[in-house]
Amino acid sequence: MSPREADDGLPLAPGPAWLGPKASENEAEGDHEEAAAVRGKGLTLRAVIPNAITAAALCSGLTGIRFAIVGDWEKALFAIILAGVLDALDGRIARLLKAQSRFGAELDSLADSLSFGMAPALVVFLWSLQDLSRFGWFAALAFAICCALRLARFNAQIDVAEQPHKSVGFLTGVPAPVGAGLAFLPMYLWLASGEGLFREPLLVAVWITLIAGLMISNVATLSWTLIRPRRDIRLFAIAFAGMLFAALLTEPWWTLAVISIGYLALMPYSYMRYARLRRPRAQAEPRSEATAP
Repeated sequence: MSPREADDGLPLAPGPAWLGPKASENEAEGDHEEAAAVRGKGLTLRAVIPNAITAAALCSGLTGIRFAIVGDWEKALFAIILAGVLDALDGRIARLLKAQSRFGAELDSLADSLSFGMAPALVVFLWSLQDLSRFGWFAALAFAICCALRLARFNAQIDVAEQPHKSVGFLTGVPAPVGAGLAFLPMYLWLASGEGLFREPLLVAVWITLIAGLMISNVATLSWTLIRPRRDIRLFAIAFAGMLFAALLTEPWWTLAVISIGYLALMPYSYMRYARLRRPRAQAEPRSEATAP
C-alpha cells in the first residue's frame, strides 16, 4: 500500500487538498497545515464535540433574528455575539482533540455565512433599514452577499501556496465574525446613548455597505497570531483583559463600541506593518530570481 492510501485501501487525493478548508475562518490563515482529516463512514466521537459547538453557534446566530422580529434588540445582539464566541471556540477545540474533519470545515463555513452574514443583515434591516425603502434592503443584501463571498474566497485559497498576506501572518480583509460586530456599531451607540441619529437609515445603510466592502477587500488585517505581548507587559495585559471583561459586564454597549472603533483605528497600523514586513521579501525575490540558474 502506498503512503497516500488509507487503511481501507482507497487512495487519498494527492497534496493537502484532501484536508479541506480550515475549521474556523476567524483563525490565522496558516493554521490549516496542522489539520488531520477524519475519513470513514461517519464522524468519530471526539469530532462530535466541536461540530456540536458549531451547530450551537448557528442556532445562536439565527435566534438573533427571532429576537429582532419581536424588537428585542439587546437579546438579538447578545445572541449573535454569543455565536461569535462559540465560533472562536470550535476550531480550537477541534485542534485540541485532533478532531478536524472536512465535514466540520464545511459546516463551519455554512454556519458563519448564516450567523455573521444573513443574521446581522436581517437584524440591522429590521432595526433601521426597513425605513429606507428599496435602498435599505439592497444595503442588507450587500452585507450578506459580501460575507458569503469572503468565506468562499477564503475556502478557495486554502491550498494556494502563494498568499502574500498569509506568508507574514496577516488576514486578507475583515473576518466575517469581526465584520458582523463592526456592522452593529450604530446599534451599540444607539443602545448606549439613546441618540436617534445612530438609527438614521441612510447613515446605517452607508455604514454596513462600507463594512461589507472591507470584508471582501484585499486590505491586510491583524490576526491573533500577531498579538504577542512582551514579557515585561504580560502582567499588564492580563490586568487589562480582566478590566475589559468587567467593562463588558457593566457597560456592554459602550465597551463594544470602543472595541469596534479601536479595531478600525488599528487598520492603518496593520497596513503599515504589513508593508514594512513585506518590503524585505519583495526586495529579496528579484535577487533570488536573478541568481537562479
